[in-house]
Amino acid sequence: MKDSPGNKYSLRCVLGGERVSEHYTTTCPNGHTSLLRTEYAKKRLDIKKLPGIFRFSDWLPIHRTLSIDAGPICYKSEALARELGIPDLYIGFNGYWPERDGFIPTCSFKELEAIPTVIRMLEQDTRTLVVASAGNTARAFLQVSALTGVPVVVVVPEKALFRLWTTAPADKACVIAVQGDYTDAIRFSREVCRIPQFLDEGGVKNVARRDGMGTILLAAAVTIGRTPDDYFQAIGSGTGGIAAWEAALRLRADGRFGTYLPVLHLSQNLPFVPMVSAWQNRRRNLIDDTDMPDASGAISRVYSDVLTNREPPYAIAGGVFDALVSTSGRMYSVSNDEARSAEKLFLDLEGMDLDPAAAVCTASLIQVCETGGLKKKRTVLLNITGGGYQRVREDFPLVPVTSTLTVPAGASVNSIRNELLEVEKTCV
Repeated sequence: MKDSPGNKYSLRCVLGGERVSEHYTTTCPNGHTSLLRTEYAKKRLDIKKLPGIFRFSDWLPIHRTLSIDAGPICYKSEALARELGIPDLYIGFNGYWPERDGFIPTCSFKELEAIPTVIRMLEQDTRTLVVASAGNTARAFLQVSALTGVPVVVVVPEKALFRLWTTAPADKACVIAVQGDYTDAIRFSREVCRIPQFLDEGGVKNVARRDGMGTILLAAAVTIGRTPDDYFQAIGSGTGGIAAWEAALRLRADGRFGTYLPVLHLSQNLPFVPMVSAWQNRRRNLIDDTDMPDASGAISRVYSDVLTNREPPYAIAGGVFDALVSTSGRMYSVSNDEARSAEKLFLDLEGMDLDPAAAVCTASLIQVCETGGLKKKRTVLLNITGGGYQRVREDFPLVPVTSTLTVPAGASVNSIRNELLEVEKTCV
């Protein structure tokens, strides 16, 4: 029997405003081009005496918890704050840094998405979950699968296979490598979900993913005592920025953390900056020839290829464009050299290595400080979306995860249908 959300939460279409029934629902049944949003019965944030992300379980669309310590942490910076001249700079660190109670062994905030997404699926559906990823999300879902035994299929670009490892064997997982880029992996994952035994995880449309990432802002608000004035993050799809906006709306409704929304400062990695291009013209829709000329070539030249989604949820109701409008947000383009320089600065001053995407984000903060675009008295949250790769190797023997199947870009699922079904039987 499927669990019911009961009185804990409901789903509402952002565009149409109607309530939507919950059965692992990711799209509006009335056909609106819109995200669904979770509305929780509890309007005040209560912190639970539970591990990791489950401290915020009242604002997660799940009913059960797991014995997993992964969760967001937030601390007040000293060295980087002094270097940039921002006295109230807080760092949301989402990676492995046990000395600061950072226990995300995959070193990415994507684990905050994977945990509630897997639980929500267990409560709502019995099929095998399918996830598309540029690498970090795949690693997070593989880790949760390894710890829980829940079967998953992850679809990644072949060149991202080096990012796949766990701290325990992922015996219930199937990895499909696509000979293309991140968007090609997304498209093939949709092909897999044409087979009835497989369930599309949903990406940005999955409220569990967004609310899981939203705990980063919740952790910051609890640490600071109020919602920060400014929020910095690098984006590929923009799901994290949307999640921060939605969490801020809940905090504002709570009433104890401020009556304002933080300004979203979102960055992308040159030369692939489609959302920056569109936002500079305050244009709701992306135009391929204008915003993504030579997309493949641009993607091949970025430092952080996890920031290269060619189909981001920018225009959809409740998406990135609406989040930027609502928060008077800004977007930044960051070069590879700027990202590498920021990565070194963070390591030197704060003492921890960064994921390339987090380096892009840090570079955007440095950029805006150097140009005088940020008032020094504001309270700033820098979302370090990944880091601690060197540190995690000191505590864990990492288990590489190899591909089970490989397909060319644009392939039909029929080319591996029989093999995939055989794999699915052994995983379940």
